[in-house]
Amino acid sequence: MTDVDAMYHEDDLVVSSPKDEAAGVKAVMVSMHRALEQMGPLRTAATLTRLNQRHGFDCPGCAWPEEHGGRKVAEFCENGAKAVAEEATKRTVTADFFARHTIADLSEKPEYWLSQQGRLTEPMVLRPGDEHYRPIGWDEAYRLIADEMRALDSPHEAAFYTSGRTSNEAAFLYQLLVRSFGTNNLPDCSNMCHESSGTALIDSIGIGKGSVTVEDLTVADLIVIAGQNPGTNHPRMLSILEKAKANGAKIIAVNPLPEAGLIRFKDPQKVRGVVGDGVPIADEFVQIRLGGDMALFAGLGRLLFEAQDAAGDSAQIVDRDFIAQHTSGFESYERQTRAVDLDTVLAATGIDRAQLEKVARMMATSQRIIVCWAMGLTQHKHAVPSIAEITNLLLMRGMIGKPGAGLCPVRGHSNVQGDRTMGIWEKMPDSFLDALDARFGIVSPREHGYDTVDAIRAMRDGRAKVFMAMGGNFASATPDTEVTEHALRNCTLTVQVSTKLNRSHLVHGRTALILPSLGRTDRDIQAGGKQLVSVEDSMSMVHLSRGSLHPPSDQVRSEVSIICQLAQTLFGPEHPVPWRTFNADYDTIRDAIAAVVPGCEDYNRRVRQPDGFQLPHPPRDSREFPTITGKANFATYPLEWVPVPPGRLVLQTMRSHDQYNTTIYGLDDRYRGVKGGRRVVFVNPADIAAFGLTEGDTVDLVSEFEGQERRAESFRVVAYATPVGNAAAYYPETNPLVPLDHVAARSNTPVSKAIVVRLEKVCVPATGGGHG
Repeated sequence: MTDVDAMYHEDDLVVSSPKDEAAGVKAVMVSMHRALEQMGPLRTAATLTRLNQRHGFDCPGCAWPEEHGGRKVAEFCENGAKAVAEEATKRTVTADFFARHTIADLSEKPEYWLSQQGRLTEPMVLRPGDEHYRPIGWDEAYRLIADEMRALDSPHEAAFYTSGRTSNEAAFLYQLLVRSFGTNNLPDCSNMCHESSGTALIDSIGIGKGSVTVEDLTVADLIVIAGQNPGTNHPRMLSILEKAKANGAKIIAVNPLPEAGLIRFKDPQKVRGVVGDGVPIADEFVQIRLGGDMALFAGLGRLLFEAQDAAGDSAQIVDRDFIAQHTSGFESYERQTRAVDLDTVLAATGIDRAQLEKVARMMATSQRIIVCWAMGLTQHKHAVPSIAEITNLLLMRGMIGKPGAGLCPVRGHSNVQGDRTMGIWEKMPDSFLDALDARFGIVSPREHGYDTVDAIRAMRDGRAKVFMAMGGNFASATPDTEVTEHALRNCTLTVQVSTKLNRSHLVHGRTALILPSLGRTDRDIQAGGKQLVSVEDSMSMVHLSRGSLHPPSDQVRSEVSIICQLAQTLFGPEHPVPWRTFNADYDTIRDAIAAVVPGCEDYNRRVRQPDGFQLPHPPRDSREFPTITGKANFATYPLEWVPVPPGRLVLQTMRSHDQYNTTIYGLDDRYRGVKGGRRVVFVNPADIAAFGLTEGDTVDLVSEFEGQERRAESFRVVAYATPVGNAAAYYPETNPLVPLDHVAARSNTPVSKAIVVRLEKVCVPATGGGHG
């Protein structure tokens, strides 16, 4: 048994009380332990001192921005350190590893075990009938992919996925290759995360990105954080919230679960974070039922109208001047909102009238309001209407386009927003495609392509036969695991461009390729010398990233190189795109981006400024709204929420504190009191009693959707402060429960935050684990 084998035993699971504070000395200790364990002392020093620094590399974790100006010596969080340790590990996966392990053997290993084996070091192929991956040369691998693509009856029989880790340069070239091939099948991880945000915001303000900067947060009067857990998913945000609190801001947390990071933050770089009590973050915790957010913001809208009526002309709660000058559709919104039934709001949200009125007063008396949200809002059937209600509320108060106010969708992966800016979208506007064609002399297809859910459907049904993933872990990130795995196995070829081993390498087409790529920490040397890449953060700042470590082997290629060399093999030397030039010198890619992508003019010069440059955002910059009306649009949707069927629970999937997306760093969720395992389901004590269960029982989770059942087996019941009728469990273990066809209206995002389940008790032998 290896050390990694010894780490993974669900029998070792111990549950204790959840924490009421985040970060502190413990976070530093965990960070350093993980870094030293994976990288050793010299490599740890070489990476963490350069992480998120101006002349260093961008964190491969979340997309939270840095403040302008000086940076801290340690400009990273606990989970950022874990992400770097995972990527810069000294462990390696070689051809000998694959010779020792069959696909069947590896398929039995948990995701955590797979990721702990180390960095991939050479291209590997699994041919029809083989039980082992075997080495393949790069040129042969490119020819294999090109031959399969040319053999398709239509370019639309191929799908090209992108994760949020891909750089701007690689993303731009990837979509250029795909469109040169003749399809817009460009599913990406945003389809499963913030697609609902983009859909709602494009309708309302004309641009699918947030309207604030990180500096705006520090001068806001009121910050609402809805459906987001910064302590685990964006820990550096807590430092900004601490600064906002010091400047007088109030913070409202809207979430089904109490999260340690929003209770108290102990900044380990300050004395009070080491020896003191830290800083309380949330002034008000609104423990909302799953799916009740739309009702909450609609109810607040009604109360704000009533507050304006009561105050008369002495207050400007409703900003009539802004509304008249900059918006459209207000009359319909006002009429609908004044008619909102507050009893329905209370039933949908689970909060009481006094708290609803208190939050409304806080919003009415604040002059600079920011609302932040993440996947707790975006992964519901009515996600787009919910985000529209948030936008309505801020438009009513004139909170778009002024300092300290606005919309803040907090993106999860490090460059998911940059990928979209660079053209990774299945339905890019004609203006982008026209510019692409004019620059390169190609003819981009205009027919919209497959997003993630539609790509799975197409592979399942035999309409897509080649699947290529530029990063990510598609099999574990996507919904309805059994259906998704069948879809991937239905392909003639699957190609995974990856840094580390994951589940997607084991769920393969008839032929499968693993192509090892450089990570953010790795030095990238091409014919033109050392190369730099760029990324875009959640606040539309574009900046450089410079890796410095020696790659794990001389067989590892950059994503840019993989794309360019595949394109040369696929299209031949006469293709009008200068792939060889792009491969040699990434400045030439940025020159092309400058000519095609709006807001990226003079890219090479501007990105080399100390903090990079910010992309234009007309609503934020000048209160101009590039919508079909030329104004910001109030939206009206019928009120929706998620009732709990009798005898059932509504389940949300979520991350542990020891993971990032599908990458499992370890088996401890320190803040929630879980140690040594992941197959737990958090349930309100009243529901545990009502179902005749006892804390510590083992249950199967069975989801119910349109007469079909899906099952995830063997979860430990943990009593937790969830709303009655709601439950929570970690993904990807719960992805089998998420129906492929249960998606958000219009955005097609899987509804991973509102899964109707029942709990079936199972009898298991006594084990050595327990509750502490």
